[in-house]
Amino acid sequence: MNLFDSLENQNKQVPLAEILRPKTLEEYMGQNQVVGKNSAFLNLLQSGRLFSCIFWGPPGCGKTTLARLIATRTSSDFIELSAVSSGIKDIKDCVERARENLRYNKKTILFIDEIHRYSKTQQDALLPYLENGTFYLIGSTTENPSFQVVPALLSRVQVLMLKPIDDDNISEIVQKGFKFLSDRHGSIVLKQEVLDFIIKYAAGDARLALNLVENSYFAADFKDNKRYLSLEILESLAQEKSIKYSRQEHYDIASAFQKSLRGSDKNAAIYWLGKMIAAGEDPRFIARRLMVCAAEDVGLADPNAFNIAVNAHKAVELLGLPEGRIPLALAVAYVADAPKSNAAICAIDEALSDIKSGLDYPPPMHLRDAHYKDAEKYGFGIGYVYTHDNPDYNQQFLPDELVGKKYFKN
Repeated sequence: MNLFDSLENQNKQVPLAEILRPKTLEEYMGQNQVVGKNSAFLNLLQSGRLFSCIFWGPPGCGKTTLARLIATRTSSDFIELSAVSSGIKDIKDCVERARENLRYNKKTILFIDEIHRYSKTQQDALLPYLENGTFYLIGSTTENPSFQVVPALLSRVQVLMLKPIDDDNISEIVQKGFKFLSDRHGSIVLKQEVLDFIIKYAAGDARLALNLVENSYFAADFKDNKRYLSLEILESLAQEKSIKYSRQEHYDIASAFQKSLRGSDKNAAIYWLGKMIAAGEDPRFIARRLMVCAAEDVGLADPNAFNIAVNAHKAVELLGLPEGRIPLALAVAYVADAPKSNAAICAIDEALSDIKSGLDYPPPMHLRDAHYKDAEKYGFGIGYVYTHDNPDYNQQFLPDELVGKKYFKN
């Protein structure tokens, strides 16, 4: 009796994604950069070597599956915890089990799902046991470990970045899902547009793809002992997805937005604007990015760009969303199309660098404040020429040590 039959006999509805979870590394799809032929990671596994690591990647890319397969390949005891529902007591229980395993020369892998949700204290509790080899840690996270994992733990693990599963592999997973259900419950008629829709909807998430496969199979029209799945049924099941937008993506998309503006690609910039709005980004944050870009990248080439960006910020505060998307889009188009000059930011950064490196000088005597009684006694302000009275007078404004220095290059 297989897993599916045994659980089904207990009146449990096991998700298709769980049933079809790969049982061997050879069945594992995607992530060739990590477990592909002759990859360093695979070579280590094949040599029987284990090391602690954190899998960082989006939902449904195979993090948990890969951890389980590693335990199987290395004949290790696999202990699975969720950072949402576990704590230091659970870690201590795992330590006792791992120590017992060591008595029989058996390795232990402690897998912690969503490890970024552990507090600093909980993460610190893992350190001594990684240090002395009590167990090997495999963590999984959708968030950038550099932001969410304490440095002491990061220094003891290898971070492996997993990517969304590519369309070819998602297609194979989807077809495998429909075949499994067809073999067990009867055939289904599929059009290519149905498969294409699921692949696009999944966006690299195998779990999401298989959930939709399972639901759509049983929701399909049934006649003449066959199921017929139409695009209309599929669309009714596929509710509007929330946009994937982690803390890392907040920074990455903001970066792509500003670089697209700098590169004068307004089509790319409007796409990233749309993605930020759809994900629920604070529109004031978007407007501030626009203001920064207008000052930093357009600058003196078109000073009006900054005014437009500032006005877009004001408009967003007055209008809110969804109407605020319109002035934001207008400002995006203007800033992207505007000529570019970074002379201002280069000038101020060079000046700051000079000052911090030791070129820190007082103003020349004739420029110093002379609006008090004893100023002239000290020589302050003597020799200053009022520019409005003598606009052509060649007067020194830089410190003596920096005369001739040019901060603005163009």
